[in-house]
Amino acid sequence: MRLRFSAPLQILFLVGLSLAIASGSVHRVTAATPETAPAELRTAIAQIDAAANRRNIQEVLKFYSPSFTHSDGLNRQTLEQSLTQLWKQYPTLTYKTELQSWEPSPNGFQAVTVTRITGTQTRDGQQVRLDATLRSRQQFQNQAIVRQEILSEKNQITTGEKPPSVKVNLPDQVRTGQEFSFDAIVQEPLENDLLLGAVVQEPVNSAGYLKPATADLDVLNSGGLFKIGKAPSTAGSQWVSAVLVRHGGMTMVTQRLSVIAGGGSTRPAPR
Repeated sequence: MRLRFSAPLQILFLVGLSLAIASGSVHRVTAATPETAPAELRTAIAQIDAAANRRNIQEVLKFYSPSFTHSDGLNRQTLEQSLTQLWKQYPTLTYKTELQSWEPSPNGFQAVTVTRITGTQTRDGQQVRLDATLRSRQQFQNQAIVRQEILSEKNQITTGEKPPSVKVNLPDQVRTGQEFSFDAIVQEPLENDLLLGAVVQEPVNSAGYLKPATADLDVLNSGGLFKIGKAPSTAGSQWVSAVLVRHGGMTMVTQRLSVIAGGGSTRPAPR
């Protein structure tokens, strides 16, 4: 069985709303806690969340520099295209961003944030729910975001009245060429249900945000997926997705895997 879907990691960057403030009064030289953040920063977070919740693309883009770059290869134009498409697909998305840490930098500051997104869409008469969490680092200069780096990312898409509850085990980071374990375990008893599943591993890049992906589903003999993957020979990031389908629903969970330069290994990475 072949399943066509919009891979969640292809919309994941979009959950990473950022913020911008003036930093002329900041004198700290090390990462500071959220409690010490200036009022302007906390206000900016709320303003960007509010603009995204209204799906006001032009208001959101005011916080991004014309020279904006992203660790996944996005720029300001492709960001606008991706957000517009995401909001068309999920017209009820809700954004909530929290500041984890911040510190001054030349002509501005760096801020690490965690953004959580929830929302639904209707597809073929069924409700599809998105739950996503993105942790990212933003570089601000002259009150605009000039650079964004994704630190970690996880999202889940579910459909149907009884989608499987899935627990994923995946390392955050592996070396180039290294093997790693990937488990996606269904938490509730299957009883007499037939379970279908597939694993999709794709490189993270800007082209992936707007294209659909496909997965060939296999009948599973156990209550989940248990696979050994292998990191590519070049450093970067990978999207690793598990698709699980049972009577009553489907769950797709995607996580980002960071691949760093280093010697290869034939042993799975530790969990």
